[in-house]
Amino acid sequence: MSEREVNMRVWRGDANGGNFEKYSLASQEGEVVLDVIHRIQATQAPDLACRWNCKAGKCGSCSAEINGKPSLMCMTRMDELPEGDVVVAPMKTFPILRDLVTDVSFNYEVAKRVPAFQPPPPPEDGYRMQQVDIQRGQEFRKCIECFLCQDVCHVIRDHEENKPAYAGPRFFIRYAELEMHPLDTNDRREFVRQKAGLGMCNITKCCTEVCPEHIKITDNAIIPLKERVVDAAYDPIAWLGRKVRQKRKLTPEEAVGTVSHDVATDPDS
Repeated sequence: MSEREVNMRVWRGDANGGNFEKYSLASQEGEVVLDVIHRIQATQAPDLACRWNCKAGKCGSCSAEINGKPSLMCMTRMDELPEGDVVVAPMKTFPILRDLVTDVSFNYEVAKRVPAFQPPPPPEDGYRMQQVDIQRGQEFRKCIECFLCQDVCHVIRDHEENKPAYAGPRFFIRYAELEMHPLDTNDRREFVRQKAGLGMCNITKCCTEVCPEHIKITDNAIIPLKERVVDAAYDPIAWLGRKVRQKRKLTPEEAVGTVSHDVATDPDS
């Protein structure tokens, strides 16, 4: 990239359409993409809309697509981008509100459907846990909900019709976190299989590649979750174990609490 000038192509428009507009500015040492966007707002396009908050890679607000890759604008250094125009576009998967701002409310609606954490009644001296007990799920708590993984996932990126039945990688790590928690007593396996669309994920690892928190979404969450779901649904040994222990997996309705365990009608599940 030239030391004297940077050339930005920024998408401008709304839900009715738009186009890329080019802005040229003098380069400044140490800038990230968000810095340049702010300078464009200050000097050339005061009506340019973008979403941001912390500028430290922790709020997840400034998600965009930079040269075609879903990224945080505040964590993408200008001097690490290839020479030529830097193309900044809104996330493709979500409806555009204006310029670089997209409507990510789909994710909040999916979050409402996550079956809640259900710990057992606490003992008299309270719960006692060691770090090793929660080590596995702690990685998933680093998620900043930038929704870059949701944006890059082709199951919803290229197939809008999948959205009602597909939770996406951000929520697969949430399900995994809950299922792996040693105190959780809920059973979401049938919910994840039937209602969250886990089977549609073909583990291409594109979500892992764009995660700014470096969460191993595919290897540490989605694949183990798939294994749990498959074991519960198809493993004859697991079926026999449930018979012997007189314990069955919960239906999706039971997992979310809309049907009592006492009145559920599938004793073989």
